[in-house]
Amino acid sequence: ALVAGAPDPPGFDPHRLDATRAALLRKRAGEVARAWPSLAASLGERWPAAFAAHATGRSPKGALRDGWDLARALRAANALGPGAAAELTGP
Repeated sequence: ALVAGAPDPPGFDPHRLDATRAALLRKRAGEVARAWPSLAASLGERWPAAFAAHATGRSPKGALRDGWDLARALRAANALGPGAAAELTGP
C-alpha cells in the first residue's frame, strides 16, 4: 500500500499513509539520484516531481533498476538529456 499502489489497509489514518508514501518516494529519489547522478542533474529542480510521477504505484526494484527504468521512459519520450543518455548507454 505504501509503495506499490495497493489499497490502504483499513483502520490506518489516510493522512499518515500519504505522508509516509511521500517520505518513501523522497528516499527512493535520493537513492536513485546517487546511482544515476547525470539523470537527476539533467532534470534539475524537476527531479523530485519527475521521479515521483514515474515511481508512484510501482514497487521498488532498487536504485539501479528504478533509475534505468526512468531513464528509458524519458528516452522513449525524447526527454532525456545528453549527459543522462550517456549514463544510460555507458562508456
